[in-house]
Amino acid sequence: MTKSATDIMHEVLSSAVIDSVVALKAASKGLPNTLLRDINAIHANTTFADLPKDVQDSIGRSVRAAFTRLLREGYSVSSGQPAPTYRPRTDGPGSPKPGPRPSHPKRTGPGGRPRPGGDRPPPKPRGR
Repeated sequence: MTKSATDIMHEVLSSAVIDSVVALKAASKGLPNTLLRDINAIHANTTFADLPKDVQDSIGRSVRAAFTRLLREGYSVSSGQPAPTYRPRTDGPGSPKPGPRPSHPKRTGPGGRPRPGGDRPPPKPRGR
C-alpha cells in the first residue's frame, strides 16, 4: 500500500526533529549548561548558519533522506527549475478575443441605423 505525501512528510519531519535534538545533545558533549545555552540560542529568526555544525549536518542528512524517500515512494521531485508558466493561446479557433464583449446587442432604428439617444427606447407619443 502506498502512503500519501502527507504521511511521508509527517514521518520525515518527525525524524528530522528527533535527529536535530540528538545532534544538539551531541554538540554539547554531555555538558548540560552547553546544551541549555544552545537550545536557548534557537529562536524564530535563527538562520541555518547560526546552528551548531552537528545540527547543520543532521538537517542536511534529513533533507537528502526526505528527497530519496519521496522518489522511492513514486513522487516526483523537481529538478530546481521553475515550472513552465501557462499562457493562454491568442490565435486559432476558440481562442479568447481581445476587447470587451457587449452584454446585449445594440438597438437600432429603422434601416439598421443607430437610434438617436443610443440604447434608450423611443419616447412614447403623447395624445392631445
